[in-house]
Order: sequence, then C-alpha cells, then structure tokens
Amino acid sequence: MSKGDNTHIDHSAKAPLNGKGLDWATKVYFIGIGGIGMSALARYFLNNGKSVAGYDKTPSPITKDLLELGIAVHFIDDVVLVEEPFLNPQNTLIVYTPAIPNNHKQLNYFREHDFHVVKRSTVLGLITEQTTCLAVAGTHGKTTTTSILGHLLYQCNEPVTAFLGGISENYNSNLIVNGTEVTVVEADEFDRSFLTLHPDIACITSMDADHLDIYGDSEAVVNTFVEFAQGIKPEGKLLVRNGLPLSGITYGIEDDADYRAEDVKIVNGSYVFNFRTPNNLYKNFEFNLPGRHNLSNAIIALAMAVEYGCPHKQLAKGLASYKGVKRRFTYQVKTADFVYIDDYAHHPEEIAAVHGAVREMYPKKKILAIFQPHLYSRTRDFAEEFAQSLSKFDEIILLDIYPARELPIPGIDAQWLLNKIANPNKRLVQKSDLIKAIKATDAQVVLTLGAGDIGEEVKRIKDAFTIAN
Repeated sequence: MSKGDNTHIDHSAKAPLNGKGLDWATKVYFIGIGGIGMSALARYFLNNGKSVAGYDKTPSPITKDLLELGIAVHFIDDVVLVEEPFLNPQNTLIVYTPAIPNNHKQLNYFREHDFHVVKRSTVLGLITEQTTCLAVAGTHGKTTTTSILGHLLYQCNEPVTAFLGGISENYNSNLIVNGTEVTVVEADEFDRSFLTLHPDIACITSMDADHLDIYGDSEAVVNTFVEFAQGIKPEGKLLVRNGLPLSGITYGIEDDADYRAEDVKIVNGSYVFNFRTPNNLYKNFEFNLPGRHNLSNAIIALAMAVEYGCPHKQLAKGLASYKGVKRRFTYQVKTADFVYIDDYAHHPEEIAAVHGAVREMYPKKKILAIFQPHLYSRTRDFAEEFAQSLSKFDEIILLDIYPARELPIPGIDAQWLLNKIANPNKRLVQKSDLIKAIKATDAQVVLTLGAGDIGEEVKRIKDAFTIAN
C-alpha cells in the first residue's frame, strides 16, 4: 500500500482461520483471568455471546468488575471449583497466560483431558485474522498508543474492537467496542507473543533491551521485532519511530519524519501542535497528556488512523477528548500546593520519560519518586540504568522488589539497587511506612512508579493527601 491520507484498507481480503478457529467454542475458561490482557479477552467473549469463567490467584478490582458482569471467578487452584458446563472439551476453550506456573493443577487437568489449551496471544491472533488489524508494538508506549488509537477510531465511528493493556479513562474498561470488523491490539513482545499476529497496519515505537530473561541480549530483541515486521500482511503498512533501524513510514516530533508534530506549544498544561502528514498540514491539534513520550504516542496513533482512512477533523476532535489510561501519568491529587501522580513505569527508559514529563510540567518544584522494582532479573540486568534514571529526581524512595513470576536471585535486592543511586537523597522504605515517609518530605510533587503491587497503595496515598490538602 502506498502512503495516503484517506484510503481505506480492503475489508474483503481476510485470511482464513487456522485449524478449528474459534466458532466451535461456546464456553471459554481463563486461567489467569485477572490479568489486564486476559480480562479484556474475557469481556470480548462475553460480549460475543459465549459463556465465560476463570481462575486467578488473588481478588482485584479487575476480578471484581468481571464478577459484576456475571463472570464466575474463583481464587483457589482446584478443578472441583470449575463449573460443570466448562468441563466439556468439545465446546470449551481454555486460555492461559504465560505467568501461570507449569505445575498449576487446573492447567494440567485441561491439558491431560484433551481440551484445546492455548495462550492468550494465540487467541488474539485468531480473532484478528478475521478483521482488519492495527497492531501497536514496541518496548514502551504500547498501552497508551493502543488506547489513543482505539479511542480515535471509536470517535470516527469505525467498527472497532480495541484490546487494551490498561483501563481507559474514557471508557473505564480495557475493551473498546463499536463493531467487529477492525481490531486494535497491543503486539506484546514478551515471550515473542506478537509473532502470532499478522496485522494490516503496524507500528513499532521502540526496540530497547527488555525481557532479557526471555531474549538473552538486545540483539535478539531487535531481531524479533524484525520478524514481527516481516509478518505484516503483504499489502500492509509498517510505521516506525524516526531513527529506528527499520524501513517504514516514519513518525516523530519536530523532525523530518513522514508524520510529525510541528510548532509544539504548551497552552494551559496541554500540547497544541500542527500535524504534518505526507500530503497535508493540519493545524491546532490539542493533546492533554504531559510528556514528549506521550505526544510521540499520540502522533503514531494519529498516523495509523490516517493511514486507515479517518478524516482529520474527527481525529482532531477525538484527540482533544482523550483522557488517558489509568496508571499512566494519572493525576491522583492536584492542588496548588501538592501534586500526586501514579505511573506504571518499570523500565529505565520509561522512568526517564516520566522524569522529563514531570520536569516539563513542574520545573520549579521538588519531586519525590517512589519506585518499586519489578522482577529480580530486570533489576539485575538494568541496575546501572535504573540508578541513573532515578538519580534525576530530587528525592527517591525505593520499595522492595516485586518478584512477579520469579524466585529471588542471591545478592539482588532493593538495598543493592539503592546503593547504586548517586543521588544522596534516597532511602529504602517498607510499604507499611510509606504514608509516614511521604509526609516527612517537603516534596511538592510525588510520583509512584512501578508495575508490581504498588498500584494497590495508590488509593491509600490519595486518601491520606486528599484529606491533608
């Protein structure tokens, strides 16, 4: 396909389903249903008339929402708790997340009794095969970019289903539905999941080293992104951030990219910019999320929507109405004297991007960053980079490492990382003492950062400082 501002992709050219497809399954059982990606699929199947149930390790706001939708969820790994209708391999599909251990009783029961047991990524691949698929890949920015793109297509009244890796502030959901002809998905590089996708339009936002417990080294990461790009449909399009070592339609900010933001200004806390496409210049777009990294996410979402065929006037209106994703630079408290922001950042590059955004918004205020490292292996692999990015804040509080799927690694802990941080205004704090530690500081801007259970502390912190301020 050539570059073009208003050319729709041919919806009639659909790849056939592999194997049995999904139509045979009237029931879907999820192992790890509380995961952000898994719960979006659960909502999707429920919306499409299938019976849905599942297991997760612990209750959460996500599982609470699923229960309220009528989805049965339990929290003990015991086959006895699986309802009888879901024990028929002839009409029940089993979907699991890679975070589930191999000794999981339910998972092994379903494998041993001839059920169709597949990873979440396989199911997503099967769903998107039947649609025009727009996929967002990259080691950073996927969730925000996907949610912007899904929102833009929804606002343009396209028949879209968007699977998000976070909860949209606009829709209070990780699933946006306005039809089934078009899908917007995050192309997740973890365990090479995105290789199941064959999109019509795809973007790559970044290819920084990450998940080295899976890939081994940064070269393997880059090679897998190249393999993903090669899986785009023959007439499809690849868009890449300007400067990445890949051929494709480029995007950027105030540079020579094919799609770019020009004349960027900050007006009343929002970005106002002109949007340059290969064929036109559109003036006075407004975007309300802070940070150049978020503006970059907006530009690629706009570019993909234009390549799909959305008109610029509706895109401008849609972008101005975009509210963000929960735990992505989310304001929890915002007064003249005190600001509290929560963000999912868990990689050094993401932390650096958050730092840049908060400095741009609050250049004269003291900033405290509270960071919970995620995974022993990631902490070990990027210790120097974490130390460098965290040192940029005025004050740093570290929490203990959140292990997720990992066992401890000898010698790798939060104190070890703290010792590497050059900024002397640093300390290690237990979660139980977090409120007290924040109140002891004179910081005017407080950030919580991390992908672990630090998110569960957000309401407690917000409540403490909403009352205080």
